[in-house]
Amino acid sequence: MLKAIELTKSYGSLPVLKGVNLEVARGSIVAIMGASGAGKSTLLHILGSLDVPDGGKVEVNGTDVFNQSAQSLAEFRNKNMGFVFQFHNLLPEFTALENVMIPGMIGKMERKQVRERGEELLGLLNLKHRIHHKPSALSGGEQQRVAVARALINSPLLVFADEPSGNLDSKNAEELHALFFQLRKDFGQTFIIVTHNSEFASMADRKLEIKDGVMVY
Repeated sequence: MLKAIELTKSYGSLPVLKGVNLEVARGSIVAIMGASGAGKSTLLHILGSLDVPDGGKVEVNGTDVFNQSAQSLAEFRNKNMGFVFQFHNLLPEFTALENVMIPGMIGKMERKQVRERGEELLGLLNLKHRIHHKPSALSGGEQQRVAVARALINSPLLVFADEPSGNLDSKNAEELHALFFQLRKDFGQTFIIVTHNSEFASMADRKLEIKDGVMVY
């Protein structure tokens, strides 16, 4: 489903990725580990088309991701990719439901449809009683589950998560990790997750390590 070929990326004179190759099968959960500064987040951002490599290419279902106009790429990303970050990046002035609906509205889904889908997802994530609360009224675990719902609103093929449990206590982290496996079971989505959590990584279908800018298998 996803293929990365000889990805390179430098910041100034500092090479971060030095020819990363990666293939990810549909419906799998892949954990990427590595020391701080190893290039994990850079790789994830490039795979998710949030950043552009200096060299190499990324293919998703046969589409050369970066061989598109900026507008086509933005539409492709919105339709096919969901993102969960360590700091949930919820907009404080909007309710949980409104936050979840935003990618759907950007994707020009009908408002009634995106609202129903948002309510359904928040219900699945045990947040039905919190849909009209703003982020400041939610716990850290609840905020992160809202972020997961937002990532799923457009039924993306791929969900990318960058240290999604890094800001959570151990109980909430365990619940979030279990949630990813449940979502894969329910929806068949593919998850690529950067994590420092070795326990979660060992549960994933594949555990990969990036070291000195290359993938270690």
